[in-house]
Amino acid sequence: METDIVVIGAGPSGIQAAIYAARRKVSTVIVGKPSNSAAADAHIENYFGVVGPVKGIDLLGNGIKQATAFGAEFVEENVISAERDGKLFIVKTETGKEYTAKSVIVATGISRVKLGIPGEKEFIGKGVSYCSVCDCNFYKGKTVAVIGDETEAAMSADLMTKYATQVYWMTKDPKAAKALVDRALLAGVVMRDSPPKEIKGDGKVGALVLEDGSEIAVDGIFIELGAKSAADLVMDMDLMPEMDDTIKVDAKYATKVPGLFACGDVVGKPWQVARAVGQGCMAGLSAADYVKGAK
Repeated sequence: METDIVVIGAGPSGIQAAIYAARRKVSTVIVGKPSNSAAADAHIENYFGVVGPVKGIDLLGNGIKQATAFGAEFVEENVISAERDGKLFIVKTETGKEYTAKSVIVATGISRVKLGIPGEKEFIGKGVSYCSVCDCNFYKGKTVAVIGDETEAAMSADLMTKYATQVYWMTKDPKAAKALVDRALLAGVVMRDSPPKEIKGDGKVGALVLEDGSEIAVDGIFIELGAKSAADLVMDMDLMPEMDDTIKVDAKYATKVPGLFACGDVVGKPWQVARAVGQGCMAGLSAADYVKGAK
């Protein structure tokens, strides 16, 4: 499907970007799951004009209604890839939908979500990784575990079967598209439904302890708790993220790649709804101007 703008991310910034882009009468598709937004579980009471506390998920739902009322299309799926094709961008979702866009706005929120169990922090870089694409080569012929329920976990588990001799996928309730789950299982991934409790090792990762009391000997653990990260997405669109995985933008929220914009938590702190919404407004307007050829 061809469209003018694809907004990746359905949090406050992405939704606001879609609202303003759609109001400028350019075709706009917003792809993402509001439930993945950091704002979804928040109780918001410091946002202008809102007498709180208000549930974040309700605020996001109202925003989606506004965006679609102005003509935006909402696709409640995760993006699995985005790449440049000349002056255009090709964005693909977990169920196989494909969009060709003149501009992309990345508003995926904070990447590299932590698990928060004992041993995780101590073994970062010593067997604990948040990016299978980055570190897969280090685990040839080894045993690894992938932790997470979403799209990125399913894709990472499948990817690691091409390097590791044994891949465990720790998920009790996989939320990735069935086709991605089936592909991972067909590739030989072993699924375990007991939540991880602790990471153990001697100088490097050696085992993953589960809530059911069992222990799996592993050489590496990939923590993939969300959709494809902003850092991974922009690299595929010929942009290098900053060292902290944020995206550098100018005053119009444009990146160095023509047609590629970013807003919200992905461009840095402070992580606040009010700031994200303001940036989404600017990014939506800037992307619409770019599409229309405005200087």
